[in-house]
Amino acid sequence: MHNIRKITEDLFWLGANDRRLALFENVYPLPLGVSYNAYMLRDEKTVLLDTVDSAVSGQFFENLAAALQGRALDYLIVNHMEPDHCAEIARVLQIHPAAKIVCNAQTKRMIAQFFDLNLPDEQYVLVKEGDTLNTGRHILQFIMAPMVHWPEVMMTYDATDKTLFSADAFGTFGALNGNIFADEVDFARDYLDEARRYYTNIVGKYGPQVQAVLKKAAGLEIARICPLHGFIWRQNLGWFIEKYAKWAAYEAEEKGVLIVYGSIYGHTQNAAEILALKLAERGVKNIKMHDVSVTHASYIVADAFKFGTLVFAAATYNGGIFTPMDNLLRDLTAHNLQNRRMATLDNGTWAALAGKQMREEIAKWKNCTVIEPQISIKSALTDAQQSDLDALANAIVAQM
Repeated sequence: MHNIRKITEDLFWLGANDRRLALFENVYPLPLGVSYNAYMLRDEKTVLLDTVDSAVSGQFFENLAAALQGRALDYLIVNHMEPDHCAEIARVLQIHPAAKIVCNAQTKRMIAQFFDLNLPDEQYVLVKEGDTLNTGRHILQFIMAPMVHWPEVMMTYDATDKTLFSADAFGTFGALNGNIFADEVDFARDYLDEARRYYTNIVGKYGPQVQAVLKKAAGLEIARICPLHGFIWRQNLGWFIEKYAKWAAYEAEEKGVLIVYGSIYGHTQNAAEILALKLAERGVKNIKMHDVSVTHASYIVADAFKFGTLVFAAATYNGGIFTPMDNLLRDLTAHNLQNRRMATLDNGTWAALAGKQMREEIAKWKNCTVIEPQISIKSALTDAQQSDLDALANAIVAQM
């Protein structure tokens, strides 16, 4: 039985939800599930925009048949070749062998890598920046978006109804529970954190490329945004686009302090907790703490993009940084985090080396200020070091 929803008079959502998948890309936890969005434009020509992950293919093909209403499929537009969106290209073409694939040259090469289709060249409609496709009432324009977040990515803009099909940009983790539009839920309360976690972990490394696409989008009149994951935007678009602009520019959303600690027997955690109390006593209201051994790194990466001041506290382990903290810092380096204020606190019973090594990793990040003093604990915090924590708390507040 089909499960589709009308977006406009001739545009339909025919995606599907997966609430069983534990890890997105086999990395990121999905406590709220995930949606795979595909869209059907029913004009003089029928147009399918992207497919879905194979896990939800059954529902997708029921939806596709219902949306076509017995018509043949004329065009399949491929905006992104990641398998959670392209997995069903071959089967779509089995059912609709005359359908033409609309894509760019890089996408065509990737299709040949993923599928053994041996399609004739005339079955492809190759497009580049600014090209258009007339489907009857609608004029579709193609916008290249390389490295957002794969090199072949493009977006499709319906100039008739002012709809931007944004590929993986503007996506959100979380299944759609009947409400497919962001204005049908309390997005800021219930989904913004998952949108930030999605952006920072999936796209966050490519801030400059996202900024380039946002500049292109600024020249378009956009009435709605249809991403490949999460909610469709038809109201308050400027608010969400502004979030993307901040994330892409690596600007902190909030004035506050994120404290991340890696503690083996509790002594490093204790020092981090005392520092948090001292910051609160100095009027800092927005403080968040994570135990790096407990919280999945994707949540900490998202908060590192959110907060302007970060404190990393870790024990020395095997002559290096406590392993979960080491992994986190490398992850933040890989995601191109920058424009932050940093402080470190380390602990070591016979060789307190983690602080030096943490700062060496942080030094790779662009435009980051390291806050002094660096505090190094020998096994456990002493009464004499309370003044060091006071000095660090004062320095953090002064930098804020």
